[in-house]
Amino acid sequence: MCHFPQRSSVWSFPKLCSISWRFYHTSTAHKCSCSKTVSDEKYQDPFQLGRKDLKNLYEDIKKELLVSTAELREMCEYYFDGKGKAFRPMIVVLMARACNIHHSNSREVQASQRSVAIIAEMIHTASLVHDDVIDDANSRRGKMTVNQIWGERKAVLAGDFILSAASLALARIGNTTIISVLTQVIEDLVRGEFLQLGSKENENERFAHYLEKTFKKTASLIANSCKAVSILGCPDPKVHEIAYQYGKNVGIAFQLIDDVLDFTSSADHLGKPAAADLKLGLATGPVLFACRQFPEMNAMIMRRFSKPGDVERARKYVLQSDGVQQTTYLAQRYCHEATREISKLRPSPEREALIQLTEMVLMRDK
Repeated sequence: MCHFPQRSSVWSFPKLCSISWRFYHTSTAHKCSCSKTVSDEKYQDPFQLGRKDLKNLYEDIKKELLVSTAELREMCEYYFDGKGKAFRPMIVVLMARACNIHHSNSREVQASQRSVAIIAEMIHTASLVHDDVIDDANSRRGKMTVNQIWGERKAVLAGDFILSAASLALARIGNTTIISVLTQVIEDLVRGEFLQLGSKENENERFAHYLEKTFKKTASLIANSCKAVSILGCPDPKVHEIAYQYGKNVGIAFQLIDDVLDFTSSADHLGKPAAADLKLGLATGPVLFACRQFPEMNAMIMRRFSKPGDVERARKYVLQSDGVQQTTYLAQRYCHEATREISKLRPSPEREALIQLTEMVLMRDK
């Protein structure tokens, strides 16, 4: 039987969009106080806790990618080299355990739940391959991109093949509800990419547009993967919503910090070019907040930083403004909401590790 403390209201996605601008006006002089939720006594290293369930993760992914063509296999396995953070599978297996403990006091991850973690990493990696083609990127995770080595056409096919292998793995789970939940991720990735190609003239619409794009391109995968393992582990829809909301909020916060790092970290540290978003014509959180202090950035945003000197000027404005600070504060708000949601589950080391992960999202530097 699923056990719950009293349920408090859940912030809806549109409400969070409006909060982001109100937050700007009310917090410029006050830092959002999201103090550490996990005490030293309760501290759980998420990566240590989830290591058992993620052992041989990349070897198992490579088994899903068995192909006869050596070149296609090499391309598909290129990013599955074990050097990634495996952030998404980590969240998924911790959520699986947290929900299993909540429902039946079992700490074992079901085979189908682990499959969701594998599928999530495959979908994520396929999206990276496709993104690098769209962006004509030349480096990813500190090495050359697939499209730079093998060319755009073959890179597109490699991304497609990884997605097809993920789809087959998803079908083998044999649960139509899980298939529906995870195929939503692929739809959101495509819709998010289309949103990224467009822009809005109105400032408030522009920020909502940015957050919706952020959800679809980044957070949907985490949210729906968390929801999928919760469905497999507990029949209570309230638990499914908690898992989804946690994943959504952590996912948005993760991308907000990613957008901050584009302005604050060096290319060598990031493993990809710095100021890459500006060069692609993208107005992310730091830019949109900076625009409130430097309205002359509006014209640059609308022309997608296409004139000579636009990228350098925009970067200078962002660093002179409090755009980085405000985006970080907003990420803290999302992490606070993720913590509030996951705290509704029964206490467990995995629940505490998921809370700790929100702190790691905010503190990461690459």
